[in-house]
Formats: sequence, C-alpha cells, structure tokens
Amino acid sequence: MHDDRSITEHRLRRVLAQRIKPAVHSRPVPLTLARWEAPGEPVPVAEGLAAAYEPCAVGDPWGPAWGTTWFKVTGTVPAEWAGRTVEAVLDLGFDRMMPGFQCEGLVHRADGGEVKALNPYNDWVRVADRAAGGERVEWYVEAASNPVLVDHSATYEGDRQTSGDQPLYRLARMDLAVFETEVWELVQDLEVLYELMTELERHDARRYEILRALDAALDAVDLDDVPGSAAAARARLAGVLAAPARASAHRISAVGHAHIDSAWLWPLRETVRKVSRTASNMVALMDEHPEFLFAMSQAQQLDWIKTYRPELFERIKKKVADGQFVPVGGMWVESDTNMVAGEAMARQFLYGKKFLRDELGVEPRGVWLPDSFGYTAAMPQIVKLAGASWFLTQKISWSQVNKFPHHTFWWEGIDGTRVFTHFPPVDTYNCDLGGAQLAHAARNYQEKGRGSRSLAPFGWGDGGGGPTREQLARARRQHSLEGSPRVEIERPDAFFDKARAEYPDAPVWAGELYLELHRGTYTSQAKTKQGNRRSESLLREAELWATTAAVRVEGYDYPYEDLERIWKTVLLHQFHDILPGSSIAWVHREARETYARVREELNAITLAAQRALAGEGVEELVFNCAPHTRRGVPAGGAGRPVAAGQPVTLEERHGGGQILANGRLLVEIDGRGLLVSAYDLEAGREAVAPGGAANLLQIHPDFPNMWDAWDIDAFYRNKVTDLVALDALEIAESGPDAATVRVSRSFGASRVVQSITLRAGAKAVDIVTEVDWHETEKFLKAAFPLDVKAERTASETQFGHVYRATHTNTSWEAAKFEICAHRWIHAEEPGWGVAVLNDSTYGHDVTRDVRADGGQTTTVRLSLLRAPRYPDPETDQGGHTLCFSLAPGATIGDAVREGHGLNLPERTLTGAGPVAPLLAVDNDAVVVEAVKLAEDGGGDVIVRLYESRGGRAKATLAAGFPVAGAVESDLLERPLEGSAVGPRSADGAVPLTLRPFQIVTVRLHRA
Repeated sequence: MHDDRSITEHRLRRVLAQRIKPAVHSRPVPLTLARWEAPGEPVPVAEGLAAAYEPCAVGDPWGPAWGTTWFKVTGTVPAEWAGRTVEAVLDLGFDRMMPGFQCEGLVHRADGGEVKALNPYNDWVRVADRAAGGERVEWYVEAASNPVLVDHSATYEGDRQTSGDQPLYRLARMDLAVFETEVWELVQDLEVLYELMTELERHDARRYEILRALDAALDAVDLDDVPGSAAAARARLAGVLAAPARASAHRISAVGHAHIDSAWLWPLRETVRKVSRTASNMVALMDEHPEFLFAMSQAQQLDWIKTYRPELFERIKKKVADGQFVPVGGMWVESDTNMVAGEAMARQFLYGKKFLRDELGVEPRGVWLPDSFGYTAAMPQIVKLAGASWFLTQKISWSQVNKFPHHTFWWEGIDGTRVFTHFPPVDTYNCDLGGAQLAHAARNYQEKGRGSRSLAPFGWGDGGGGPTREQLARARRQHSLEGSPRVEIERPDAFFDKARAEYPDAPVWAGELYLELHRGTYTSQAKTKQGNRRSESLLREAELWATTAAVRVEGYDYPYEDLERIWKTVLLHQFHDILPGSSIAWVHREARETYARVREELNAITLAAQRALAGEGVEELVFNCAPHTRRGVPAGGAGRPVAAGQPVTLEERHGGGQILANGRLLVEIDGRGLLVSAYDLEAGREAVAPGGAANLLQIHPDFPNMWDAWDIDAFYRNKVTDLVALDALEIAESGPDAATVRVSRSFGASRVVQSITLRAGAKAVDIVTEVDWHETEKFLKAAFPLDVKAERTASETQFGHVYRATHTNTSWEAAKFEICAHRWIHAEEPGWGVAVLNDSTYGHDVTRDVRADGGQTTTVRLSLLRAPRYPDPETDQGGHTLCFSLAPGATIGDAVREGHGLNLPERTLTGAGPVAPLLAVDNDAVVVEAVKLAEDGGGDVIVRLYESRGGRAKATLAAGFPVAGAVESDLLERPLEGSAVGPRSADGAVPLTLRPFQIVTVRLHRA
C-alpha cells in the first residue's frame, strides 16, 4: 500500500500551525498595560500592587537578568461576547522550546490573591466560562526575567552580582479573546491521532485508518471559518478515537508532576517563586478537572509555600484532603544520595515526614527520587526504616554505557533489606503523554510477559508550569485507544500496589544504583562539599553535648528549635544540584555564606553545652565527640588525655628529605617532598609500592563532552602531569608529640603547600593541603600507589561501606572509573590493608597494575579540585584547605575509627573535672551515629547506632542516667516491631543484636 503519511504530515502541520491553533483564541481585543520595575530582589505582593505603574505596550522590551517586572493588565469583556467562554492570553515573550528555563509570571488579583501562573505552555487565564459581557479585568503579573542558561557555555549571567542589565525579553501578546472550545478539542484530537499514527508499524492497518481519518478531518475544515467547521472535522475522527485498546496493551499509570530543582540554574529565592507558580496552576487545574491528581515531592517546597503564600497553602491543604494533591517522597528535599551522610539522610525523612504529617495530615508510603545522580546501596534500609515501602527513580536511564536491566525490581541494600522499586520506562520525569513517549515506554519496558504496567510522571518541570489541560486531554483520549498503551491517571501508591501484586517475584538488584554519568559531581565546588561535611559533623557534636547537658545539668534547655532550623538548612543544601556542585555561581556563593553562619551557630551551641558540663575549674579537659575512645578519653566524654606512646623522631634522609618515626610507623619523605615509604613497624610491611611515591599530586586536562560541572569523561586519564617541581622543603615542627615537614610547589597559575605530620602514637600520617587554585578546566588528584594486591576496595557509605571491584572485567566495572567514598577508602589483601582517609573529599578512583617485579600495585587517588566553567565559570577558584591521611596496616575497623577521628576533632576547655559519657557501647564494631532528644519534646533520649564492619555483632548500650525503658524505633522515632533491642537489665543496660550494617534507633525513656 502506498504510504501517504508524509503528505498528510506536512498538510496537518501547516494547517494546525497556521489556521487551527490560531483559531483557538478568536476575536482578540488588546488589553491596557502598565509596568513597574521592582528594584533589587523580589518584593512582597502588597508592595508590588501599590507601586507607581507607567504605561507600556506589546512589543516593549523588559526584564534584565534576575529582575522582576510587575505588569498591570486591565480590560473589559465586550458586550457581544455574552454567553461565550472568554480567556486572556498573556505571552511575556516565551520560547516554547524551553519551558522552565526562562521568564515566568504569576497573576495576582487586585486584592493580592493568586490566580495562576504564566508559562510557555500555559499563557492563558480564564475570565469567564460563560461571559455576561462587560466584565472588568484587572490583574497584576509578577514577571520574573530569569536568564536562559541552558547552552552549556561559560557565562557570568549566573549571579546577579555579575549579570548584565540589558532587557532579555519582549512582550509578545496581551489580549482578551473568545476561547473556542470545539477548536481546542479538535487540536487535541488531531495531535493525539497523528502522534499515535507515527508510532505504529508500517504494516499496521490501524496506521492507515488513522491516516485516512486525518485526511478526512482536514478536508472538513473550512480554513476561512475554523470555529464553524471544527465540529464537522471532529466528527470525521470520532470513529478512530472510539476504537478501544487491545486487551494486551501496556498500562501506564500517569501521575501529574512538576519536577522542580530546589536550586540549579536559578537561586533558592527564585525556587520559592517557581513552586508557588506551579502549585497555583495545579490547584486551578484541579478545580476544572476533578480526575486530575498531582504528586509533589520535597517538603521544603511546601514549607516555602506555607511561609510565603499562606493563601495558596490553604488551597493546597483542601486539595490534599480531597485526594487530588498528593505529597510524595517524604524527604525534606530530593537530595543527593552519594555524599549525604547517614544521619543526614535519616533527617531528610524525619523532617520531611514530620512536616507532611503535622501540616497536611499525610505520610507518603514511598520515596520519590527521579533525578539524583545515582543511589547509595544504603538506601533500601533507610527507606524501610523511614516507614516507606517503595522507591522510584528515573535518572539511571541517563547511564552512558550499560542499560539497566530492569524497570520493576526489588532493590537490595548493604544490610540485605529489599525495597520494591520502579524505574519508569518512559525515560523522563517530564512526560508530555504524547504518542512518541507512550510508545517508547511500551517498547522499552523490560518486564514484558511478567508485568504489564509502568508509571509516567507527566508535566512541565522546573517552573514550566506542571501538567497542562492539553496533557489531561491526551490522557482522556488514550485511556483506551487502539494502538496506544492504556493511560490512567492515578496515585503512585495505586500503581505500586498493582505492580507488586502482579509481579511479586520481580528480580533483585543488589548494591548501589551507580549512574554512569555525572561523576564529576563528587568533586565540583569543593567548598560546598566541605561546608556540608563539616556541618554534618558539627550537628553531631551540638546534639551530643546538648543532650548530655539537658540530661545532666539542671536549668540547661535543649535548643530544639535552633537545631531543627539548622538541620533543615543543611538538608536543603544537600539538594541534588547544590551539594553536587552543579548549580550557578549565585547558589554556591550563598551556600558558602550559609555554611559559615551554620558553623558559628553550632559552635556556639556546642560551647554552651560543654561549658555547662565542664563547670567552673582550671583543669584542662578534652571533649571527645567521636564514637571511639581516643587518647584515653572515652567516646562522648571529656577528660585529661593519656600519653600517646613513643615520642616522634625526625632525621635527615640519605639523598635528601626527612625520615619520621614514632615506634609504629616509619615515614620517608624524599628530596622531592614525596612520600616514598610508609612502613608499618608492627607488621613489618611497606604501604608504598616499590618505586612509587605517595601523596603525588597529579593534574589532568578536564574538558568533558558536555556537562562541565557534572561530568568526568574517561579520556581525561590519557594525559597527566605529575607535580614534582619543588619550591621549598622545610621542617615546620619537630618535637616528641609531632613532627611536620612542609612542602611547597607551584604549577600553572596555582600554588600548593602541604604539611605532612606524624604524631606520637598515631598509625596514620596526616597531610594538610593548602591550595591557591587558579586553573581552568583542570583536574587535581592526589595519588597513593599501594603495595597491596586488592581484588576490591571498600568505600565508606551511609551506615557502612560498599565494595567495588578493582578490575575492569566487564563494562559495568569499567564504567565505575570514578567513585564516591565518604570518610575513607580501604584496600587490603588477606591479613593486611591500608586506608586512605579524608576530611571533605568524596571523589576517588582506584586502578591496579602489575609491576616489573611481578607484584601488584593498587593505586588509590583522591579527587581534590576541578575547574569547570559551566554553569559557574569561577568554580573553585581561590584558596582551599583539605586534609587526608594514609593509614598503613589499617583494618576496616581502624578505617572507621580513624575516619571519625579525622572528621570530629577534639575540643579543649577548662573545667572542674572529667565528664562521663551519657552513653557507652561495649563493642567497637557498633558505632553510635547520633545522640539527641526526641522530637516530641518529652525528654526521651534517642540513640542511633549501626554495625560498621559488615558482620554480626552483639553489644550492650549502657546509659549514664536512670532509664525507665528502651524500645527500638524507626527513623521517625516510633516503635518498631521485631526489635533488635533485648530486655533491659537491672542496671539499665540494653543488650543489642545486630546483623551486618544494621541501623538501630533506640529510644530511652528517662526515669
């Protein structure tokens, strides 16, 4: 059969674009316009309404980067439009190719109430369903002139401090018009059928039925009177639209959604407005379409609406109660999951669910994380302990090398917990419900023959306006349409219940969901990452000492509100474009300022609690916040440290350099300032590979193919420069307690000073690296070639560690050429290992090579700094201080202890005498992660701990205060069934039995 599709396609596209779509809004009447430029940052609505407006007109330029222009829009509905549907078309100058990444507007009534948002695919406002004629229109449009920053080129428009002041947009249309309902419906009919036709196989008879129907409909359109002929044209399509879907058709659960990055190519303050615009559109759409359901994640975004748009929040509350507005995810934000610490991940759920429960009366059953850059293997257990039963992601579809083998599966974490998981085959979280995307979902679905359904989040995200009335029209037409998947708008919980029921024995994926893309996010914006790591550590300290003081010191008040506020600030900055370093300069500038304030506040809280505990006196006390005893001071206590062991010696090395020793380690620094030996005196083993040099700084060119701040492409390794040129090598300290050698180097436009220190009693050598970094598109690494034949390495992750192969046998291992580790990475062969530790670095790579002597070298490298130019052209420029350590002879238990010690430094105060720990655990494998007072304010003590070494463990938790009872709780501090907590003994000790990597939260009721 001859295929006339191309002829019909060209005809349809032209008639739609030039005749039918323009006829949707007929008889346009210009509105009267005036404008006011808000100075500086956005102003409250009342101020915008009361401003002095000046006349303006369609065609006028407006809006410098990051500015706000208020437009006053007035007009009168013509009397002759009585009985007609009337809308205003308010086009601010939209480019419909990039919804969400350009100008946006929010329409206010004269009384300040919100009407709806204006976006590229949502530029209309309903005036009257059935006009009386003579209605007066007066609206105020708060228009944001956000610059377009999506072309991946270096730009200084990403910060108001460096952006230009020229107008970016031009008003395109401001009219009242008659909304021709039948023409609009014809557009939806034509688009749905055309998109379906293009996806059908060439031999499919259905394809030709649709083709002929489209031709007939176009024949029925009177190009001089589209509104008058629309009904006749629709009649020609009724038959093909009425044909039901096949019984075997794939089933798609369509979930209205608008993925909104809490910061990215816009600052946090603009996200506050983006979420209000989108939510206002959604509640307005719900009013018109009772079948519409909208899922919104990120409690932080709802909290912003509550704070800044209380009227809108009340409308949302009603829609939540009605079941149309569906909070999902349960997290404070859609956070990164690679770098966020375990306790912070727990707090994402604690504070996210607390807000949703307290403010909206709901608790999501699942976790909604479509866009984060890979997912930690610790996540399934955290999800379950947060009271959730399912997990949704999308980003794994972006992997460059290996196609993920499942769309519906059980995901197994490091402790063995499994969570039912779905990965939508539509391969987008901004689905438009068009024929191409639905057909792709059906073809792509990998569970065929076992499962029959998938989920599709639909709607324009990032300020694009969310789902549209056009998308709802597509859903209605494709509910049961021959040749198309069946589409049903329903809640995510409903989809997961059905998917699990039909496929309970879905396959299991064990371990991390590694994204084979965006590996540079472990390193970009080092100060943001450092701010996060240190804030997590400071919060641990503040809560531990504040809890101890609240229990022990009469009159001390636990700072509930301050700690919650600070936690929420830190959690917000763990959003998956802030912590990963992939946001504009404005975002990271503010993040640095925020972390500085957080540090000051938490230091003040900690100091106040420690002073309350120390009392008045002159005895020098060391406060140990780490979960293990160090220098004789118990975990969570304070006292005088004991002698550290043999004194440190320092002597000249033959051939240049220095030799440092302390009876446990012997460290050689050669004349180049490189670590050529780190000898474990107790085991008689050398850590540095023969002929190698550790702490070798290396620099690579770093120009990925596309996503500058996000990506590291494997070819960066093809060229490397070892930084061995020396400016100075000097002894900075030499005493019995410590010896330090200082090494200075210059390279490019940058300079680095490293202080290499060995302390008395230490089994690790510490390296403090100060870099004045002024490179562009370069990648700085620190290499540690180890004399270890390691088949795999262990990297710390949340509440445990994950193993990764050092070989590249398959494409899956080869794709992991850059990996994430928290405080340490450990390489070992049977009987002996080495740990490389850090205080704020996440990116690492591990390679192995066979030497000429037949031995094998495992090289661990830390990724210190990058210098991408997009989206922040000044990424990481300036001064940095980074600390890392080499620990020869370390076990994984040693790595856990040393990693905590490096990140939780001691504090010294004077006081009356020792401070006994509030709590003690008698097994070093069981690590106390957090100590705090319960969120309900009742005074119970919450202790979160975990098994850290990957084995089973028994331990006893002893409380240093009277305990009336102990119960295992979930992350929301509610009792759990099947407790790991045994019966409390007569002296108040609580026995614990933990499986590998198990997280246990114990709620101790104070007597």
